[in-house]
Amino acid sequence: MRRKCRTNGAVAQLVRAPDCRSGGCGFESRPRRFLKIQRFAYSKRYLPLSAKHSFNSRHLGTFPNGSLRGVFVPKAIPKYRKHSSGCARVTINGRDHLLGPWNSRISIREYDRIVAEFLASGRSPTFGIESEELYSVAMLIRDYLHYAKGYYGTAATSDYVRIKPALKQLRDLYTDHDAADFGPVGYKAVRQTMIEAGLTRQGINSRMKKIIRAFKWAASEGKIPPTTFETLRLIPSLKSGRTEAPDTKPVIPVDDAIVDATLACLSPIVADMVRLQRLLGCRPGEVCNLIPNSFDLTEDVWVAELIEHKTARHGHTRKIFVGPKAQAIILPYLDRESDEHLFRPCDVVAHRRQKDAANRTTPLSCGNRPGKRSGGFRRGKFRKSPSEAYTTQTYRRAIHNACDRAFPAPYPLCQAPGESAAAWKRRLSDEQLKALKAWQSEHRWGPNRLRHSRGTEVRKTFGLEAAQVTLGHRNANVTQVYAERNEELGKRVAREAG
Repeated sequence: MRRKCRTNGAVAQLVRAPDCRSGGCGFESRPRRFLKIQRFAYSKRYLPLSAKHSFNSRHLGTFPNGSLRGVFVPKAIPKYRKHSSGCARVTINGRDHLLGPWNSRISIREYDRIVAEFLASGRSPTFGIESEELYSVAMLIRDYLHYAKGYYGTAATSDYVRIKPALKQLRDLYTDHDAADFGPVGYKAVRQTMIEAGLTRQGINSRMKKIIRAFKWAASEGKIPPTTFETLRLIPSLKSGRTEAPDTKPVIPVDDAIVDATLACLSPIVADMVRLQRLLGCRPGEVCNLIPNSFDLTEDVWVAELIEHKTARHGHTRKIFVGPKAQAIILPYLDRESDEHLFRPCDVVAHRRQKDAANRTTPLSCGNRPGKRSGGFRRGKFRKSPSEAYTTQTYRRAIHNACDRAFPAPYPLCQAPGESAAAWKRRLSDEQLKALKAWQSEHRWGPNRLRHSRGTEVRKTFGLEAAQVTLGHRNANVTQVYAERNEELGKRVAREAG
């Protein structure tokens, strides 16, 4: 079959190749530089349903939702080919696997077995190498990251993002060493480098658990002996007061006066997010992902059932109960599409621009006009547009910026009027930068502290079980971490009985 595909003025000639058994697979194009265009022409049939409707034909292999990057095509199966010796062979990761006499049943069965093992390994880049050569720590890290990327995903909150820095010290110290020989001495050496780097005790223990998890995965895949993982698992973690690593400061509730002072420096939409989270006690990611379709408005107390939340992968359900005060905050944001987020950065930008336009002193005939793109075509082309939803990072950053405005650092640490951010940082010395960072760390607060404040308040007023339901915990032991104990109750007991 021959077909010509025209895309953006380029022409590619497509030739139907024979199937895998006869030496080819899929489509081939001539010339080779048109391979991307050829793949684009034949890839829609393999797209998942969620991506078919969002396919952007104006750009080769790009999707508006950002879920897929590049051209999405099925990965080719290694070919059944003939070796110069007359035997059949299959090439995987640059290595030939001889299968037996060409076109025999034995060679075909062996081909099916090897290909099935290769696909079961997740197309491991080191498939077939560990059985012939040294399976190094670098190979283990590469294979495990390849597996973790597909299993956990690449979202900012996924474990894959945390696994990569956890394996950094292991990679730096033991790249070329045999993974099967990695034992307690190497484990403690990696941990000591983390201590010297200034990491906290809880952070070090978390990273070392991820390293053990990598060796556990390698042992389950048959790449290293199980005894390597069993030995590493026996090593105790760092204990408080028994190590040089400092402990992480516990997350405590934030004072209402501090929150009120910060609200004055926030945009109205982000301020409503803070007020809502303050009343509901939900997680930052949950308040960012609220949509009108989440709420059941049939009763006096609204119920929001979330599909995507922290413990959804464990089969847990998350329901948020919305009272009259929270309903008054949410009600103005329900007038939108059912699948649109309630709180959007694009609305914040639009509100700020309307406010700037109302306060402008320059005549409309001069300067930038409202609704027109400023900065010329080139600047407008590459400027990043505001997103349609807040993330936990952008939500926290908005609160931190408001804290910096509400509680400015003393001079000369603060930014002078009319001074750019770059000039401000250049003016400060290294010691002043450290002092500025310490000031900001002391006067900033994160949205997770609102959850702790709500849990403590509910526990004090309604008891531990009510705090557990409000925070969405299945275990009351977890609730006790978020809700502080009622010290006034202890003082009352001491006052009356002590």
